[in-house]
Amino acid sequence: MKYFPLLWATLWRKKARTILTLLSLVTAFLLLGLLQAANSLFSGDSQRLSANLLITQARVSFTSPLPMRHLSQIEAIPGIEQISWSQFFGGIYKDEKNFFPQFAVDPDRWLKTFTECRMPAGQATAWKSSRTAVIAGRGLADRFGWKVGDPIPLKSQIWPLKDGTRAWNFELAGIFEDVTEGSCPRMGNMYLRYDYFDEARQYGQGTAGIFVVRIKDPNQSEAISRSIDVLFENSPDETKTQTEKEFQLNFVRQIGNLSLILNAILGAVFFTILMLTGNTMSQAVRERIPELAVLKTLGFSNHMLLLLVIAESMLISVLGGLLGMGLAALVMEGLAHAPTQFPPITASVQVWQIAFASMFGVGFLVGLPPALRAMRLSIVDGLSGR
Repeated sequence: MKYFPLLWATLWRKKARTILTLLSLVTAFLLLGLLQAANSLFSGDSQRLSANLLITQARVSFTSPLPMRHLSQIEAIPGIEQISWSQFFGGIYKDEKNFFPQFAVDPDRWLKTFTECRMPAGQATAWKSSRTAVIAGRGLADRFGWKVGDPIPLKSQIWPLKDGTRAWNFELAGIFEDVTEGSCPRMGNMYLRYDYFDEARQYGQGTAGIFVVRIKDPNQSEAISRSIDVLFENSPDETKTQTEKEFQLNFVRQIGNLSLILNAILGAVFFTILMLTGNTMSQAVRERIPELAVLKTLGFSNHMLLLLVIAESMLISVLGGLLGMGLAALVMEGLAHAPTQFPPITASVQVWQIAFASMFGVGFLVGLPPALRAMRLSIVDGLSGR
C-alpha cells in the first residue's frame, strides 16, 4: 500500500486520457454485467426449477394440443407421484405491454403438483369455489398492485369465447408464494380454472397444452420419460417428455444459441478494450521513460518497476470494472421494477466472479508489455530519453 499514492498520482497525470480510458472500461464492464446476467437467466436460472418435474408435450410442437385421454395412461406408470396439466391462455391485461404467463389448470392437481409454492388454505378454497377465480404469484401481484378480490380482465390473443369475443373476466382469489426463499420459480405466473376455460372457449375442448408430471425419484427421470413416450409411439398424438429445465430452455433455443451470441459480443468488446487500453498504457510508459530511469537510479529494482507498471494497469482496470459493474447493478435494479413480461435479471455470484477475473485479466494483459519494457530499460538510454 505504500506505493499507492505514487500509482494514483501517475494514473491522473493525464486526466483527459485517464477519464476516456475509464469510460471505455466502464462501458465494457457494464455490458459484461448485463449480458452475463442475461446469459445466467437464460441458462443457469433454470436450475431453480424442480428436478422432480417432467413435461410431456406433443412431439411435433409444444403448441400442438394433446388429448385428455393421455392423462389416465400416464398416471398409471410406476414412479409417478402426481400429474397435472395446463393450457397456455395468452391474455393481455388492460394494455398490450402487460403480458405475463397465464395457464388454465385443475386447482386440486396444481396444488398437489407444485409443492414448492404455498398459498393460504382459505385462498385455495376460494379458488376451487368460484369458476372465474384465478391465483397469481407474489411477484405478479406486486407488479400490478393486485390484492385478493380484485377483478382481472384479460383479452386473450388465442382463445375467443363461444360468442366470438375475447374479453375474459376473472377475480383474484389467491396469491401464492415461496415455501422457502427462491423455491417457487412461478411467481410471475397466473393460473385460471381449466373447467371454466374449457367450457367457455370457442374451440379445442378436451385438450391440454402439456402434462406436468411429478416423479418420486429424479434419478428415474430418463426412464420414466421413455416410458411415457413409448405409450404413444406411432399414434396420432405422439409425445415428447423431458425435464422442466430442458423444456424451458427449448424456448430460448428457438432464438438461437444465445450463450454463444452473448459471449461473442463480449469477446469483441473486450478485444477492442484490450487494444485501446494497451495502447494507452504503452503510450503512458513511453512518456515516462526518463522518470523510470531515475527510479532505477534511486535503487528501484527491475522487478519492482515491472510490478509497479502492472499494478498501475490493474488499478485503472479494477476501477473501471467496479464502476461498470456498479452501473450494471443499478440498471438491473431499474429493469426489475419496469413493466415487462420478462423476469428480472440479476448479477449472481458467478457473474461477479467473471467480472473480477476479467478486471485482473485485462489489467495484467494490458500492463505486461509496457512493464517488460520498463524492466529491461537501461538507465543510460532512459535518461537520454531513448
